[in-house]
Amino acid sequence: MKISYQPKGVCSRLMNIEVEDGVIQNLEVIGGCNGNLKGISALVKGMKVEDAISRMEGIHCGMKSTSCPDQIAQALKQAL
Repeated sequence: MKISYQPKGVCSRLMNIEVEDGVIQNLEVIGGCNGNLKGISALVKGMKVEDAISRMEGIHCGMKSTSCPDQIAQALKQAL
């Protein structure tokens, strides 16, 4: 399953996620902090969707009520 998600309240503009059998196969984030998001993408590859959500959901960025990792978690919820 491929998901394209437009995040809200963060610098990144688009998240493309590929999930197969409940496991993240690929994550591409357009915009945002390039190095950090490439690192997160590499770390979640091969991870179960539920595990990634539980680790990233609720993370804040500065004074914002969300973050790119939190928005990734929101996108992954669509895969469930």
